[in-house]
Amino acid sequence: MGAIGGDVGDGDFIDVGLFGEVMNGAEAHAAGAQNEYAHEARMVTLFSPQMDPDQPAEVPSDDAPAPAEPTEEVPVGEPPAAEPPVEEPPLAEEIEEVVDEHASQRLIVIKHHALVRLSHWLNVPILFALIVSGLSIYWASPVFLHKPDPVTHSRDYLADAGIGIARHVPNAEVNPSWFYNHFGLGVYNLAGALRWHWLFIYFFLANGILYIAGLLIGRGYRALLPRRSMLGESLAMVRYYAGVIPMTIARRPWPHPEITTKYNALQRGAYASMPIAGALALASGWAMHKPVQFWWLERMFGSYDGARIVHFIVMIYFILFLIPHVVLVLVDGWDTMRSMIVGWSNRAGGGE
Repeated sequence: MGAIGGDVGDGDFIDVGLFGEVMNGAEAHAAGAQNEYAHEARMVTLFSPQMDPDQPAEVPSDDAPAPAEPTEEVPVGEPPAAEPPVEEPPLAEEIEEVVDEHASQRLIVIKHHALVRLSHWLNVPILFALIVSGLSIYWASPVFLHKPDPVTHSRDYLADAGIGIARHVPNAEVNPSWFYNHFGLGVYNLAGALRWHWLFIYFFLANGILYIAGLLIGRGYRALLPRRSMLGESLAMVRYYAGVIPMTIARRPWPHPEITTKYNALQRGAYASMPIAGALALASGWAMHKPVQFWWLERMFGSYDGARIVHFIVMIYFILFLIPHVVLVLVDGWDTMRSMIVGWSNRAGGGE
């Protein structure tokens, strides 16, 4: 039997304990090498699952792109992470249908009290009767005069205006009476004009009381009270109205100033002035009708002619208010006119 490092003779011996330790170390070394080879085999299987074990691995060339590194290393032997459960949509019978009980209803905004609406529409025939009868009264004694015209012999500015209009009307008779015959009750009708005028003055007075009562009961007077910002808002509205037609023709945007109240500043001032103008018309009319009994009222206007001038100016103010008022209502649309008929509107405007 050969000993380690040479031959063993008859007289030689082997250290059995040393030989056992050597054999045990060799077996341990072989087992460690086998475990290492098995670990490398598992790593190759992890990163190259489709590699054929019978073919040699290809060595990548320098020009070939480097393989992308794995972003996450999955531990060997652990099961994959469970995916979150997918919620299934509810069944048809489980879906609750929400029905709006107010879907067919409309949002309305209360605009004007019934007495305000009634007095508003009664003002139309009342003012018309007062103006046409008042013009025939004015013809009897005009207060605004000039030197006689050498051709027409007229001294009245209104008669001159009628002559100028009649010259452009086909087959019209050009004379100083044309204006009063077409815009009044005619000339030489002073008595009839006075009767009609005083009848409708009492209607005007009663209608004004209805209007003020409607403002107080419906609390609409709060929308007519002046504000600190009224001057600036008025200038903004004047600028808007002055530029809306040119900008429309030029097809350029011209936004309306923002309004957060029931009326804009110009509307508020115009509507608030109506009761004041009505009071001036009544006071100046009574000062002309009873200058002796109400002498103190006549003195408030300076003189009898002063009361006549104020009365005439108030009439012009009513006419100048009426024309743009009607035009702007027509431009604003049906909702605004309807609010003065039925008292409510679909447009949710600002507060008072």
